[in-house]
Amino acid sequence: MQLIEVPAKTGYVWFRQGIWLFRKNPLAFLTLFFTYLLVMTLVSQIPVVGGVLPLAFIPGVAVGFMAACRNTIAGKPVFPTILVDGFHSYGPVVARRLLVLGVLYVVAMALVLAGSALADGGMLLKVMLGGGSMDQEAIANSNIPLAVITAFAFYIPVAMIFWFSPILSAWHDVPPVKAMFFSIVSCWRNRGAFIVFGALWFAVAITVSLGLSALIQALGAAEFAFAILMPATMIVTTMLYCSFYATYRGCFGVQTPEAPDLPTKPAA
Repeated sequence: MQLIEVPAKTGYVWFRQGIWLFRKNPLAFLTLFFTYLLVMTLVSQIPVVGGVLPLAFIPGVAVGFMAACRNTIAGKPVFPTILVDGFHSYGPVVARRLLVLGVLYVVAMALVLAGSALADGGMLLKVMLGGGSMDQEAIANSNIPLAVITAFAFYIPVAMIFWFSPILSAWHDVPPVKAMFFSIVSCWRNRGAFIVFGALWFAVAITVSLGLSALIQALGAAEFAFAILMPATMIVTTMLYCSFYATYRGCFGVQTPEAPDLPTKPAA
């Protein structure tokens, strides 16, 4: 494993590689994403702990999705069970490390939401914890948009810490704290590429959302909005997840016979 510093334009390469990887096996990746959503929805229904368990499993699931990307490149089959690959394929030590990262991620997200309270007095936090019974006028008069921006600002360092740490713990035998350190260092050293990468995916998400919304409005098909927007959102999100693997390969220069290099030029 070697930490690599890349130019800002590499963010575009990662973006394109994510789309290429999705196109290699779209049905398998969409099945993975749908399975993840279904399982996490069911888990969230568990009393008391259901609200935090989905967050605690994110590092482990991230390893499973990365394994799916690796297998796709190597021409191997991908099944939904690969989502739990991180918890059973690398031994109990790695499983414990991923659970530790999961607990730390829950704590980090709690701090992010607490930080958003600086902007709106905690209204966003209250809404997320159960705004159905809250005064709608109080919500409308609160400064929730600023709280969302504040939460996003607090989330950026959290994302940097956990971007690579699960995969480093699972595939490179790096302890959690050390993995988080390597992750944030790699993200910071390649911040230019990540800015380009994030801007491109943000532009895609906004273009798809606004474009489809305008089309639905023009056709007068508001009743079909969910049926149209939901699949499109799933496709864009799944391609984004595929591109996470490209950032890992790009920042750490890992090459194995089972996972050859990703293409750097557009496919014909």
